[in-house]
Amino acid sequence: MADHKGHLGAVYDAKTPEQVAAGYDAWAASYDAEMASAGYRHPTIGLALLARHLPRGVAPVLDAGVGTGLAGAWFGILGWPEVWGVDISDGMLSVAARKGSYARLSRAVLGEKLDFAGGQFAAVISTGVFTTGHVGAEALPELIRITAKGGVIVLTVKGALWEAGFEAALRAQPVDLLEVTAPYLSMPGDPATTPSRAVAVRVR
Repeated sequence: MADHKGHLGAVYDAKTPEQVAAGYDAWAASYDAEMASAGYRHPTIGLALLARHLPRGVAPVLDAGVGTGLAGAWFGILGWPEVWGVDISDGMLSVAARKGSYARLSRAVLGEKLDFAGGQFAAVISTGVFTTGHVGAEALPELIRITAKGGVIVLTVKGALWEAGFEAALRAQPVDLLEVTAPYLSMPGDPATTPSRAVAVRVR
């Protein structure tokens, strides 16, 4: 299997949140074009699961790991009127802000304490975050804490992470598993890409 090159390789090789943030800051200007070229699927698949399990009109929804806001325009089209976003990279947040799709944007590090009240969000979606060199199951308790009881959480998870204990950690949380997709390639245009899954849960 080939190694990831360029900006993607740099963020996958990151060892600290600071390195992840710096990598995405450097990538922000060209991110959308590069991911489009790779056929990036995570946001589309995540939104499809959210649409299947979350009623139209509920608010607010949190896009956790919003990046450049690739999913932003779709939330309103699909019927969710108020979406907030957080990301580790100020550079990516700046690009997302220019798109005008988010009610609020702020910097946050998933896996650390989040500056939101318990049960504040009707739903959380996080695509492309639970992957190599990024975030693992340690981020789950905070995402669950800030989601209202009965709310929906949708995540995409790299297959190697899923199989190395993420699935077991998720099942141990106070959530009900709604759906897990079959494995799929998030970037079919990148020969180094390995399979991921997307998962939807409901908070108890």
